[in-house]
Amino acid sequence: MSPPQLLLDENLSERLLPLLIERFPHSTHVRLIGLGGASDTAIWKWASQQVLVLVTKDEDFLDLSVAWGFPPKVVYLAIGNASNATTASLLLQQAETIEQFCSHPDAGFLLLQPSTSAT
Repeated sequence: MSPPQLLLDENLSERLLPLLIERFPHSTHVRLIGLGGASDTAIWKWASQQVLVLVTKDEDFLDLSVAWGFPPKVVYLAIGNASNATTASLLLQQAETIEQFCSHPDAGFLLLQPSTSAT
């Protein structure tokens, strides 16, 4: 099975792509495909048609996932205002989880958040 192709939402930096492209080839960003500033619905429909996994920090996409089902599958990042390095690290650390999620026939969204260690 080939790795999932990610579509990064506008609330994520396109500078993440070079950090992710080796693990997630052919991934892209909404601005690079002409959907910068587009409605959530337009992004949703495009991701669905292209069979891309939508990666976002926007809770509205969780609502769409619950209301409309999938595709597209949604990876929701509960990371707040994290740096690109932190965001990329989370996605790369969870790459196998993302791949398993993408192949699961009944899963529509995946919540990812950094692990916290007790001190």
